[in-house]
Amino acid sequence: MKQIAALTVGIALLAGCGNERAPTAVASRAPAAGAQSQAAADRGLDASVLRDLAALRRATAPFQDFSRASDAGWSAKITSCMFSSAGTMGFHYGNTNLINGSVSVTNPQLLLYEPEKNGRLRLVAVEYIIPYTFHSRDAAPPVLFGQKFQQNDMFQLWGLHAWVWKNNPNGIFAPWNPSATCENTTDIMPVEP
Repeated sequence: MKQIAALTVGIALLAGCGNERAPTAVASRAPAAGAQSQAAADRGLDASVLRDLAALRRATAPFQDFSRASDAGWSAKITSCMFSSAGTMGFHYGNTNLINGSVSVTNPQLLLYEPEKNGRLRLVAVEYIIPYTFHSRDAAPPVLFGQKFQQNDMFQLWGLHAWVWKNNPNGIFAPWNPSATCENTTDIMPVEP
């Protein structure tokens, strides 16, 4: 049964189904918010990776306002608010035009949002994905930011997260964030990693 559900979700992901919009848009935030925690998260990273992360933050800063992200193409609701014993990912909203087997630092396929108490969504991370149909599960992992993508058999894809808008104690490229939460929504998707 889990395999059928995963296949259904994976097909919905690739087809761009579920183009639901979030109930409310998030107010624009100053890009400097959380700068100290981001600086700590970035410590120890190669200079070229730091430049790429800065470019990613500049490119996604406008999408702290969910309506701007939706208008720019990240309008396909891919998942409910995902959480597990390892942490939370939040809601995934995708730009299905970008799910084409390639990746670009400034154009992640998915934007991850954390629900807030006021009903708004807060941009916390991005995810780059390459479905197995474009890059075989048996092939060497794709690499971005000097990081290997991880296999996600549930969704039949390779994925790489970048927590550029919320500090992740597990690391900026870890998939699950224990400091993120789905507590402020009933639209949840529990998953075990």
